[in-house]
Amino acid sequence: MNTQQVRPLGEQIKHWRQRRRLSQMELALDAEISTRHLSFIETGRAQPSREMVLLLAEQLEVPLRERNAMLLGAGYAPVYSERPLDDPQLAPARRAVELVLKGHEPFPALAVDRHWHMVAANAAVAPLLAGVAEHLLEGRVNVLRLSLHPEGLAPRILNLGEWRAHLLERLRRQAWLTSDPVLATLLDELCGYPSAEGSGDVDGFGEVVVPLRLDSPLGELRFFSTTTVFGTPRDVTLDELAIEAFFPADGATLERLTVK
Repeated sequence: MNTQQVRPLGEQIKHWRQRRRLSQMELALDAEISTRHLSFIETGRAQPSREMVLLLAEQLEVPLRERNAMLLGAGYAPVYSERPLDDPQLAPARRAVELVLKGHEPFPALAVDRHWHMVAANAAVAPLLAGVAEHLLEGRVNVLRLSLHPEGLAPRILNLGEWRAHLLERLRRQAWLTSDPVLATLLDELCGYPSAEGSGDVDGFGEVVVPLRLDSPLGELRFFSTTTVFGTPRDVTLDELAIEAFFPADGATLERLTVK
């Protein structure tokens, strides 16, 4: 991280507080400090301890990457490491991800980073991507782009309007929570893709969760998805890693994927 580009701590706290729609009084009460002290921190008139910076970051639900930026803005060293996923120290976490993905077969599951790039997938994912344009599978594959692009899975998603609205809302919320400009740019791109008029109606299963209805050589497959994250990460990479696992949403899908 380039420290020359890090904003002063007070500006960062004010940014996150306003993004969380909290008043100074509300944040001060949550952090059990005086409103006056918080005001002094935001204006740069008070120098908080490292513990106070981390406390405010926790109350504001700031992602680990941005907590490091807050520490730098206060003149402290970052406390959260950021290693590539293939780093030897992350080997146990990497094995855990591989076990979860493998154990979910014959149903599809994949791991994504904070920008929805696919970092790992099990063997059940590749058959579902048949017919997708090659350029969408080159380099770092973005799974949201892959899903909604007209040359991706979109033509085969039978409830595209409903699924598109679901994905865009997830991305919109994530961009709001993280204040990540890359996610905001991705959201703008995906919103520009053609919508599917008349295919946004929620079916019976959608009263509980939003299903993915996918046309395939096996017939229509219906899935619902779950997201798994590391519960107590202290590494930025792990904090931003998520596993998306898809489960059969009906008996027909279960039978089509399990009968050999």
